[in-house]
Amino acid sequence: MSETERIPVAVIGVGRMGKHHARIYKSLPQALLVAVVDADADRGAMVAAEFGCESVASAQELLKRFPQVKAVTVAVPTVRHLAVAEPLLKSGVACLIEKPLAPSSAEARELVDLAAANKVALQVGHTERFNPAVRAVSALAITPRFMEVHRISPMTFRSLDVGVVMDMMIHDLDIVLSLANSKLAKVEAVGVAVLSTHEDVANARLVFENGCVANVTASRLALKTERKLRLFSESAYVSLDYQKRTGIVIRKSDNDESLTRIREQIRDGADLSSVDYSDLVSVDELEMDGAGHADPLTAELASFLEAVRSGEAPVVDGAAGVAAVEAAEMVVQALRSHKWEGLSSWNA
Repeated sequence: MSETERIPVAVIGVGRMGKHHARIYKSLPQALLVAVVDADADRGAMVAAEFGCESVASAQELLKRFPQVKAVTVAVPTVRHLAVAEPLLKSGVACLIEKPLAPSSAEARELVDLAAANKVALQVGHTERFNPAVRAVSALAITPRFMEVHRISPMTFRSLDVGVVMDMMIHDLDIVLSLANSKLAKVEAVGVAVLSTHEDVANARLVFENGCVANVTASRLALKTERKLRLFSESAYVSLDYQKRTGIVIRKSDNDESLTRIREQIRDGADLSSVDYSDLVSVDELEMDGAGHADPLTAELASFLEAVRSGEAPVVDGAAGVAAVEAAEMVVQALRSHKWEGLSSWNA
């Protein structure tokens, strides 16, 4: 691809996550990384030198010096998303804003409205959507009845300005919302603050209007890292490991004969104590079309640039970002109002 065909891009905020965005943009043939922006001039200069681009101090300076920029990653702290993205969106620059889209659903909707008013792409950085295992589950097109998700890890002492719901659980809220494909009807939650002033451990039970139920647990105080999702439907059972990017699927249609035989034996009162259930079902690896080792962040940025190039809606658009923030707010409100013995509520 010639340089004139490449999309001029920039990254605003080159801390831990933003630096990865800069690195990947530099490697993508369809992108031309022209600048990075960071309030820390030394850090910005260091990243710019590493990836062969310019360093500027603000979004306004970026727009002034590089009016050709068409797409930008916004990876600043969540509380600054609106202030940073607003001038970009008003100037017609497509934005990929790191998750969560905003610290509140009100600000998230404001960002969506800005993008719509200026007819520009807005994508939210829910990178887990581009995990090959998650994409494989989505491709199955099954209707979940129950989902169980665990996302736990040791404390990293990052993002302590927000609770574990906005920090970690929001990944899975976005995923269960996309899989359930229904509006939330009710949320119950419990959370505990241990090291920070916000919840460090949380569990939420989400009930959707179509009857689907999701039980989601997040912890940043675990002794190991585990990221798993289990999905039950009338037609299949799916289990996937986000971290290993692997999964299995057990389809009812593939096991009808053996299950029918067992049901008949149960009705007849047969003694089945010696039967090994695992011998009755056919278990298949989740098919990932050879993409089992694809890097989700690379896939996310490539998808964003394709949306910019084609004018099509991003895979994870602003509406999805708003829905995830709204769900997170519902979880936080529910855990704050949870009744403990001897206490009226839990206060984050």
